[in-house]
Amino acid sequence: MASFIKPSSGTKTTRRTFTAVAEINVTPMVDVMLVLLVIFIVTAPLLTTGVNVNLPQTSRARSLPQDNTALTLTIEKDGSISLNAAKQDVVRLDLDVLRERLTAIREANPQVRVYVKGDASVPYGRMMEVMAEVTGAGITQVAFVTEPRRNPPPKR
Repeated sequence: MASFIKPSSGTKTTRRTFTAVAEINVTPMVDVMLVLLVIFIVTAPLLTTGVNVNLPQTSRARSLPQDNTALTLTIEKDGSISLNAAKQDVVRLDLDVLRERLTAIREANPQVRVYVKGDASVPYGRMMEVMAEVTGAGITQVAFVTEPRRNPPPKR
């Protein structure tokens, strides 16, 4: 905040009397707010956590209801497994630890759902290993996540 002093008007005297003029200079505040806005605009897309996978495309898959309490199990191109529980960060797991973690989660919530996101280039055998661990943990509500097909398949 800045202020300046100006001479008072009125009578002519040899001595000048000064009065304070209090004004708020808004320009620095606007500058700071614009810088903060730019910072938030740049950092907001970086706050989304997740694993980058290339999902397979299907033409007849139904959309599942959005459920924030579901687990997301991601299998990347290299076969590594990540578990993203609701309101938690992504946790990388080995296949032997996966069943123990899922069993503990199922005991806490018997109605837990697991959404499996597998990269399109992951071998079928690796997907079946992961599915065996999920069903071995006693979880029965499992769904695969796909993307809708961008180009319709040719008609026969």
